[in-house]
Amino acid sequence: MSNDPTPPETPTPPTPPPPPAQFPAIIPQQQAGDPLPRSGPYYPNQDERTTGMLIHLLAILTGFIGPLVLWLIRKDDSRFVDFNGKEAINFQITILIILFSVTIGGGIFSLLTLGVGLLILIPALFVIPILALIFEIMACLKAHRGEWARYPMTIRFLR
Repeated sequence: MSNDPTPPETPTPPTPPPPPAQFPAIIPQQQAGDPLPRSGPYYPNQDERTTGMLIHLLAILTGFIGPLVLWLIRKDDSRFVDFNGKEAINFQITILIILFSVTIGGGIFSLLTLGVGLLILIPALFVIPILALIFEIMACLKAHRGEWARYPMTIRFLR
């Protein structure tokens, strides 16, 4: 026996590893002026994803009226639905402005060039809606997967 006054050290149990993240961090990087929620990983539930998908699907079928109605009804239920509704409405309004501008500008250009401007105007009036349809389908699929999709080249009227 020893006359040492210190008690023998008891081994401390190892600290458990931190629990794995419940959902992957799918929210994109923060950008200046970006209204996306950034308070940590957020994954929408099935109802939110379905509503987000329906908002974009209604944009394809009804223009901005369908997404506006569904967004006004469900915007307070979820951040995800609110975000997708604003994105769909902003994109539809932007497309309307672009089509109106191209039609007026192309019409004036066609008058000034004695109809030659129609060679630019008519294809543009077909290409713009086709591109809009592609972007809307992509946003619809992303919303269904629970991703926070942003339309390209969109004027953000609603923030």
